[in-house]
Amino acid sequence: MRDRASVVIIENQKVALIKRINAGAVYYVFPGGGIEKGETPESGARREAFEELGVEVKVEECIAEVEYNGIQYYFLSEIINGTFGSGQGEEYTDKERHRGIYLPEWVDISRLSELDVKPKEVVIQLQTIFT
Repeated sequence: MRDRASVVIIENQKVALIKRINAGAVYYVFPGGGIEKGETPESGARREAFEELGVEVKVEECIAEVEYNGIQYYFLSEIINGTFGSGQGEEYTDKERHRGIYLPEWVDISRLSELDVKPKEVVIQLQTIFT
């Protein structure tokens, strides 16, 4: 089990998500990944935003902690630099991983309940805050 950190970026009533296509399944996740040794959850969230999205973020409040194979932290964050969609993390560069396709996308908050977004706890929290 490894703790994870993710960013929740909202702009113009849209949320930044990673569309995952793997073994015929299509679902969405919040950008993030495993916290490395010596990292805080906040610094892990910043690193993951850069790797997966190509952006630097200002990490703000933690809006959710979800227990699933460790603790997953979800931080409201704001883009302060970079180009959305230009991430160069291993999910884009390591073709030997065989873990499907990762596509950064902006999704209308109003559409979240129509899509398979994981985890649902964070979706419910966002709908409470932003609708």
